[in-house]
Formats: sequence, C-alpha cells, structure tokens
Amino acid sequence: MKLFLILIICASAISSSFAYDPSPLQDICVAIAEPENAVFVNGKFCKNPNLTVAEDFLFQGLNIPGNTNNKLGSKVTPVTVDQLPGLNTLGISLARIDFAPYGLNPPHTHPRGTEFLVVLEGELYVGFVLSNQLANRLITKVLKPGDVFVFPIGMIHFQLNVGKTNAVAFAGLSSQNPGVITIANAVFGAKPPINPDVLIKAFQVDKKVVDYLQSQFWYDNN
Repeated sequence: MKLFLILIICASAISSSFAYDPSPLQDICVAIAEPENAVFVNGKFCKNPNLTVAEDFLFQGLNIPGNTNNKLGSKVTPVTVDQLPGLNTLGISLARIDFAPYGLNPPHTHPRGTEFLVVLEGELYVGFVLSNQLANRLITKVLKPGDVFVFPIGMIHFQLNVGKTNAVAFAGLSSQNPGVITIANAVFGAKPPINPDVLIKAFQVDKKVVDYLQSQFWYDNN
C-alpha cells in the first residue's frame, strides 16, 4: 500500500500537465553588468551531460523517519534540487513529513509551487487560507491514510497530527525549488527584526506581546 501511494505521487509529479515553475526559481536574482561576477542563474548551472552519473538522479533515505523531537513535533525531509541535482529544470520536488502525536507542520507557504499531500500513516487535520479577495476563507479536512489533498501555490497552509500515534505523509511539489516561508518565523523572527510599531498595528496587540514574540527562538522544522 505504501509503495503504491508513493508511486502515485511520483507519477502525478512527473505529469507534464502538473509540473509548473513560474518565472523565478529562487527568492531574488539581481541583474549585474559583468557576467563574470555572477553567482546564480535562475535555477542551477547545468552539468555537462556527458559527465552525468546515476548518482546525480538518486536520493536515498526517505524510508528513514525524521527526528520529531522538537518544539513543533514534526520534521520535513525535503528532496529539492539542492538535495537531488538531477531535478534541475524538471519542475518537480518531493518531501517526507513526520509527525509526533499532536505534532504540527506550522502555517507556511510555498511561493513557487503547488503542493499535494498523501497520508501514509495517522490522521492529519490540514487546511489552507484563501486570499483577501476571497475573504480569507479557511478550507480544511481531516485526512486518513490513502487520502490526498492539494494546497494551491502561494496559499498559507498547515498540517496537524490529531492522533495519539505518529503520522507520516509525503508531499509532491510543482517546482524544483518551491521555497518555504514559515509565517511565524518570517514575521517575528526576521533578521533584522521588523520594527515593533509595524507589528503592533498589524496584529492590534500590545508592545509587550510583540517584544515577547520577537524574543522567542523560532524553530525551523525543514
């Protein structure tokens, strides 16, 4: 059953109708006048095809559970172009997500990719929030093993293990480098910190609350 579900993920991700990379493949790509000073391209530089080997297209270890012994009780094991060079230009990536009982993959967004999630073990309460234009409506569902759920590109979404046992899910993403922005980390853990006056007005809370939140260590489960 597990192998069948994983094959579904791979087949769906490979489908050309699903693969999608919008223009940028990284957060920023500032133009420069002198190409010799360039560090990045939009994506990754390509290896000479005559020098490629099987290992360029291989990632091992997704059968090993991630360490969920952290504040969130979850661990994401990504397989993007950074971990699997052969994904370059192919417009797909993958991730394994492990959850301790009641573990959370906190609200986050992928700025460059749609995500679809398949649950292998446990029960997950998942959801995403629509844009301001659609009144920030919340779309949620409790997923059981074998269920598949889609999080549209750019939408803030989350997964919570609502069971008393561990949970495991696999996610396919429609970009070789979908990126991830964890909302709490980005807002309260930005470096340098966002001016508290901005957050006080945005969240309509007392400065002490903002100071407290900005002083916390915001764990990244990726």
